[in-house]
Formats: sequence, C-alpha cells, structure tokens
Amino acid sequence: MKNKVVAITGSTSGIGLEIAKRFAYLNAKIILNGLGNNEIIEKIIIELKNLGASEVLYHPANLSQPIQITEMFELIAGKFNKLDILVNNAGIQFVSPIEDFPDEKWEEIIRVNMISSFYTIKYAIPLMKKNAWGRIINIASAHSLVASPFKSAYVAAKHGLLGLTKAAALEVAEHNITVTAICPGYVKTPLIMNQIAATAKARKISEEEVLRDVILKAGATKKFVEIEEIVNMVIFLCDDKAGSITGVPLVIDGGWTAG
Repeated sequence: MKNKVVAITGSTSGIGLEIAKRFAYLNAKIILNGLGNNEIIEKIIIELKNLGASEVLYHPANLSQPIQITEMFELIAGKFNKLDILVNNAGIQFVSPIEDFPDEKWEEIIRVNMISSFYTIKYAIPLMKKNAWGRIINIASAHSLVASPFKSAYVAAKHGLLGLTKAAALEVAEHNITVTAICPGYVKTPLIMNQIAATAKARKISEEEVLRDVILKAGATKKFVEIEEIVNMVIFLCDDKAGSITGVPLVIDGGWTAG
C-alpha cells in the first residue's frame, strides 16, 4: 500500500478512523475527512504518521454540501493526481416515527448517507481510470437489505447506496475498478450508542430493552459486530485477489439478514 492514495470519508472517529489506522500501518497515503477541532485532527494526523502512513492530508468537507466535496477532490487531484482507494464511510442517524420526522433531518440523512457518495464516486472514477485500477468501498449497512421501524431516512439512504454501488460497478468494471458495499449489522460505535435513548423513546421501552431486544436481538450471534471485522474486509477488497468481487453487498451482520 506504500504508493496507494486512500480517501476515507468520516474518518476522524469510529469505523472510519480504524480503517485509516490500518491503511497507515500499511504505509498508504491517506486523505482524512470528518468532524473535529484542530487539536483533535492534529492528534489523529500525528498518530497515523506514527503508525506508518507515508503522507496524511485532512479536508473538512461537509458532505451535505456538494461544493465542499468538489473542493476535497480538487485537493486530492492537485496533490497526488490520482486516487487508488475510496472508502465512503461517513454517516449520520436519526430515529423517529415518519409522521414526526423533521423534514430537514430526513433530507440531511439522505444527503450525507447516500447523495455524498454519488459525488465522491463521480470524482474518484476519472482519477482511478488514469491508472486503470481502483477500489470503491461503500460502508453501507444491513439496513441496505432489510428495514427497521423509525429509521425511514437511514433505511432509504442505505438501500439507495446499495443501488448506486451496483450501477457504478457495472460502469467501471472494464477499467479494473471494483465497487462494493460492506453491510455490517450493529457495530458498537458512537453512532449506535447515541441512538439508544432515541430508540427507547420512539418504541416506548427502556434503554436496556433497546440494547437487548432491538440491537442485539437482530443478529443470531446476539453480539455486536466488531470494527476489526469491517476493517479486515476493506483491506481484503483492496487486494488484487479480490478483483472479481464487484457490484455486491458483503454482509457482516451476525446472521441478522439470514432469517
């Protein structure tokens, strides 16, 4: 990975940061994107360099704003003139019955969780075609395949992201570029833990019941998916041995969608 250029959205915390750390260990050149003040971002950059990243850049693009995505890719093109790997990881969540769902929140989730990936893929493809090689990995969700109540925006966005994955994969297949969607079940991240209270309110049950009867009940294994499992899948998909895996959801959900 030493000469590979890797862009990861939503990579200043959670799953995205752990993906960035693994690429750093493999000596990749990393473009970070996500929330955080200057002090936090600087600490992350230093950590990634200490792990072995050959170069680290940060762009604070708000993914709900297409113009800022454009600016991020202008930075990538100007600095490296190529992009080998794109990981679309950024995501937000909000839990509410449809009739009470705030309009602006519904639209924001669609923009960040799905529409932003259209723009990142659109700008990544020309850079990947230059070297006739690329990997586009969308961190989707088991909610790309099944639904849950009170998550209409998230479910709609993740279903759309899977459709985008399939369409993009067909368009770029002959250029040695793959496009895949990793679909995890519940992962113990701030995104999940922060929605427990909201889910309890929406379902009118306790937070303990949400954890036991909603989150952990979904999978046959009755446990959270580990971030490491997702990271390992990302790295595998970047290997040339995974060159025929494209246009498909890769499910890591403890058996959630098997039933």
